Amino acid sequence: MIVAWMVLSGPSAPSGALDARSLPDKPVRDVVPNRVVTWNLCNPCETGNDDRAAEIATFAPQVIGLQEACVGDVEKIREYLENLHGLVYHVEYGPVLQSWGRCGGAPWNPGGYGEAILSAAPMTDVVTKEYPDGGSEDRGYMEVTTTVGGRQVRVFNTHLAERRQESFREDQVGVLAKEVARHDTAIVIGDFNAVPEASELTRMWALAEDADPQCRPSATGTCEPTTDWQSKFDYVFLRGYVPLEQRVHPNPVSDHHLVYTDLKPTPRR
Repeated sequence: MIVAWMVLSGPSAPSGALDARSLPDKPVRDVVPNRVVTWNLCNPCETGNDDRAAEIATFAPQVIGLQEACVGDVEKIREYLENLHGLVYHVEYGPVLQSWGRCGGAPWNPGGYGEAILSAAPMTDVVTKEYPDGGSEDRGYMEVTTTVGGRQVRVFNTHLAERRQESFREDQVGVLAKEVARHDTAIVIGDFNAVPEASELTRMWALAEDADPQCRPSATGTCEPTTDWQSKFDYVFLRGYVPLEQRVHPNPVSDHHLVYTDLKPTPRR
């Protein structure tokens, strides 16, 4: 019975158990209200959700966009953030796959896999879309309205087709850009699986700027890598917002670095 349970629980099982004696009675920390994070969790990876939560809690962002996220893992991460770190988040999901191999669960009811957004403020007008063609694996995006820096804004989170699938990414960016263009102010975060000068990102650069003011789609731009293989794949694109600071945080629990951006509270007019 124990062995069967371990097999069915799959990679979503956390590496450690919560110690009830250490749990706070209520949240004890505030988030940074103008901070957003994008992070590809890496899946499948031998990583505990308590470790993932600890990485997020280090920066306590207002909004976190996660990619390669299993619904069960995200629920555990939320529990650890609240019970171990005093940080409470709302959650919305944008799963595009039901994957037992990635997310565990019962074989007849596998876990959902895709994107997720955690927000300290409530989220409304949730939209989840699967791209018409994901390439070698189904891919999509999600969008919500929430509060960042004291103002409501449309937040997008996406994961584009894998490397060496440029034509698929180009079509996906076209779908995403059309929706982003409807909003004067927007934050677009995610794993784009493309370096800044890649031609498939042209339509995103026409709409928004990367939160790193030194990173542009040209040979003169200096873009800090966001992956273990020294490529910049992870972006915080800003439309109508001005960044204060962006930092890239390498970590031992994913092959993607956690990227966080602090924004000026008042959007550009």
